[in-house]
Amino acid sequence: MDLATLIGFIGALGVIAAAIFIGGSPAIFLNLPSMLIVLAGTLLAVLIKFPLGQFLGAFKAAGRAFRYRSESPQGLIDQTVELAQVARKEGLLALEGYEVANPFFRQGIQLIADGHESELVKKVLGQEIDLTMARDEQGEQVFRAIGDVAPAMGMIGTLIGLVQMLSNMADPKQIGPAMAVALLTTLYGAVLANSVAIPIADKLANRNGEERLNRTLILEGLLSIQEGLNPRVIGELLKTYLPVKQRAPAEEAA
Repeated sequence: MDLATLIGFIGALGVIAAAIFIGGSPAIFLNLPSMLIVLAGTLLAVLIKFPLGQFLGAFKAAGRAFRYRSESPQGLIDQTVELAQVARKEGLLALEGYEVANPFFRQGIQLIADGHESELVKKVLGQEIDLTMARDEQGEQVFRAIGDVAPAMGMIGTLIGLVQMLSNMADPKQIGPAMAVALLTTLYGAVLANSVAIPIADKLANRNGEERLNRTLILEGLLSIQEGLNPRVIGELLKTYLPVKQRAPAEEAA
């Protein structure tokens, strides 16, 4: 579980809920027509933009914002250097028996152990990176669309409420409910967009960036092994993928 996402998500909604409870009766903030306009209207409008499979898959992909463990780049570097040492002593074919947990890493090891040319390895793994990232970005696109549509639906609800209010000015009893629809739809749209959809889209983008960085590191490391570079040189080359503050401890460990 990603604590930053969990704390931020619960905290943002919690602050809004606390303000509602402190300010008066929370029941006045519950309005079924407003919820229908914003929640159902937003989801249905977004559904128009995407295929059904991509739309439904986005909610499964949202789990990556809460449950995701990115592999340590330093750990991948250490594995690559170890692989380079094995290849240097026993040849590339010996890598076939080397076990790694990362499926992309395993695919690359198998390709170079099978004796494929470096250009083919680069093409296959590079295409795998691009296509995987494109698939992962689909969930981000859906949530970003929700973030765009929700405030607009809130504005539509506000206009509906204002029309209802103005058409019933002679009946004071109708003004209150109509005004509630007008204001609460804007509130619901802003909360849905800025406290849920856009933060999840941004976190998914962050996850995709981490995954692309790790896969690019793996690809460069495997190509360096295939090229026959010294394991120490490979380690130094791959350290450029680490933040500057993490490079000095890594060098001391080496």
